[in-house]
Amino acid sequence: MNSAKEISAENIYFELQAYWGITKHMGGLKATDELLALCHITPDKYVLVVGCGIGLTSSYMAKKYRCRVLGVDISAKMIEWSRKRARKAGVTDRAEFMLADVQDLPFNDNLFDAVISESVTAFPPDKERAVSEYVRVVKPGGYVGLNECAWLKKPPPELDEYMSRTTGGHFFTTDGWRELLAGAGLRDMIVRSYKINALSQWLYEVRQFDANAFFRAWYILLSQYTRSSDFRRIIKDTYLAGLSLKIFHQFFQYLGYGIFIGQK
Repeated sequence: MNSAKEISAENIYFELQAYWGITKHMGGLKATDELLALCHITPDKYVLVVGCGIGLTSSYMAKKYRCRVLGVDISAKMIEWSRKRARKAGVTDRAEFMLADVQDLPFNDNLFDAVISESVTAFPPDKERAVSEYVRVVKPGGYVGLNECAWLKKPPPELDEYMSRTTGGHFFTTDGWRELLAGAGLRDMIVRSYKINALSQWLYEVRQFDANAFFRAWYILLSQYTRSSDFRRIIKDTYLAGLSLKIFHQFFQYLGYGIFIGQK
């Protein structure tokens, strides 16, 4: 990871995840299995995972569903983590990884049976272009499936601003996500939205990783915060500035997640 002096509010969210070797999405593996089932993933499929992060879903899919998987991410560190995980899981014959920008995928048209994304499509500056790329590279009859944070109802402006500032993402309502996929030409839409609370999401995250990895990440965070004044400043300016008890309680009143599927 870059030194604290080189980390900006714009990229700290992903820099920290790449350094820790942890990425997450709402709903954990339960949501992943639902997403893969709705995209009809079977051993004969070739699946693109956009924004693969540390390769958790890619390796899980290659091992459990025995399909071919190609994971792409814009971070070289994430690709490094993904390849390590695939080796550890014994799926390097079915799971490959490469650098790529989801807004400009380096693949031919109609190549994959499915394109999936978990907590990724909220972050590209041009979301319409990213989804159009997903549709371009999936085969006719194939599926594009997203698991994304979603506003269950229109949030207060201060909560919307806080989430955008601290994550760098922009979250839609469930109707907004549906419209994004439909606007790219997908059909037979499936939209499922879920409420979640802090405890259940924390348990999803603990179960998704081995305990050592999860608590190592928190140890690194606390160590950095204790030892580095630059790191403390970044955390305070990015995450603690503007955070109030009101905003904290609002999170799970307004923010949940959705499974969004469309067929080409």
